[in-house]
Amino acid sequence: MSAPVGNALIGQSGGPTAVINQSLVGVIEECLRSERIKGVYGALHGVKGVLNEDMIDLGRESAAVLEGVANTPCAALRSVRMKPTEEDCARMLEVFEAHDIRYFFYIGGNDSAETAHILNEIAVDRSYDVRLFHVPKTIDNDLCVTDHCPGFGSAARFVASALMGDNEDNRSLKGIKIDVIMGRHAGWLTAASTMAKVHDEDGPHLVYVPERAFDLERFGQDVKEVYDSLGRCVIAVSEGIHDAEGKLILESQEKDSHGNVQLSGTGALGDFLASQLKEVLGPKTRIRADTFGYLQRSFADCVSEVDADEAREVGRTAARIATSGEYQHGSIIIRREDDPTYRAAFEVTDLENVAQKTKVLPERYLGEQGHISPEFQAYARPLIGTLKTPMHLSDHPISKRGS
Repeated sequence: MSAPVGNALIGQSGGPTAVINQSLVGVIEECLRSERIKGVYGALHGVKGVLNEDMIDLGRESAAVLEGVANTPCAALRSVRMKPTEEDCARMLEVFEAHDIRYFFYIGGNDSAETAHILNEIAVDRSYDVRLFHVPKTIDNDLCVTDHCPGFGSAARFVASALMGDNEDNRSLKGIKIDVIMGRHAGWLTAASTMAKVHDEDGPHLVYVPERAFDLERFGQDVKEVYDSLGRCVIAVSEGIHDAEGKLILESQEKDSHGNVQLSGTGALGDFLASQLKEVLGPKTRIRADTFGYLQRSFADCVSEVDADEAREVGRTAARIATSGEYQHGSIIIRREDDPTYRAAFEVTDLENVAQKTKVLPERYLGEQGHISPEFQAYARPLIGTLKTPMHLSDHPISKRGS
C-alpha cells in the first residue's frame, strides 16, 4: 500500500499538558522531512478549526520558533472539547478535499481517539484516501494498550512535588490537609502523590482513588486514626471518588460534548470532605483543603525530561508511520521494554482499541482503602525523574535546666 501525496493537517484537543507541544513539533519535523507531504498545516481549536477552515501554515515557522514552542506548555494550536457529528465529519472531509489534506494528526486523549475513529470510518465509506492518526496525550494516564501517556510524567512530577511541600508544611504546623487531584475514572495521578515519601511519617498518609469505592464513614475513621497517632494527616484524593453504587461523592450537573461530567474548577469536594471531618474530629480541628485543578496539568517548571522526550517521539512516530504506507490509521502507543534500566519503544495500535476506553489502576498497584502499593512507585519513578529529597533536623535535645 503506497502512501498518498498531499498536505498534512494537525490539531490539538482536550486538556493541555506541559509537553503537548513536543508532540506537535515532533509531527511537524517528520512531515517536513517526508517526500509524501507537500504542506504542513495546523487547525486552530482542533476539529472546530477544520470545520471553519481556520488553519495556519506551520511549514513557514522557523526551526527556532518551533523549538521554543516545543518547550512551552499548553496547546500552541489552541484546544477544543467537541465531539463531531456525522454531519460535521462529512463537512471535515469536504475541507480535507478542498485543501488536499491526505494526513490528519489529532493530538489528544481517548475522546480525541474517538473523533479520529469516527472520521476514519466515514472517510472509508466515502472512499476518501486520508491517513488518520491519533497522537496520545493525557495527564490522566488512562489510555488503553499503551504503558503510559505523554503528559502524565510531568503532571505526576508536579503532584509529587506539591505533596512533598504540603507534607513539610503540615509537619511544621500540624493539622489535617486534603488535596484534591485530577482523575475522573482512574487514580494514576493521585497515586503519584506517594512518589515523594522519604521518611516513615511522611504524607500523604491516606490516598483515595476511583478504583476503590469510597466509604465516607470509613474515611472519617481512617483520618482520625492517623491524626490520633501523628497529630496530623495529609490526604490525597481523586476528584472522581464514588460510593459502592458508583455515585460520585460530589457531582456537578455540567457536562461536555462527550458527556463527561465537569469535575475540575471547583473546590466543592475538598470543602465537603473537610466539613465531614469536622463533624468527626470537632469544629476546632485545623482542617484545610486545596483543589489542584488546572495547575497540575501545565505547570511550566515541573517538566519531566523523559516525558518531554517521549512526547516528541510519539509525534515523530505518528508521522513516520502515516507516510510509510503500512497503516491507514492508528494510535501511537509506548511499550516499556523488558530491560534492567528503563527503555521505551514506540508502536501503533488500531484506533478502536483506544477510542472511548479507560485504563484504570490495576489491582497490583492498589493497597487496602487509603493506600497505594510500592509497585506503583517502581512503575512511575522513571517517568517523573529525580525529585528533591527533603531533609529533617536530627532534633538533638538539650537538657532542661529550669526549676
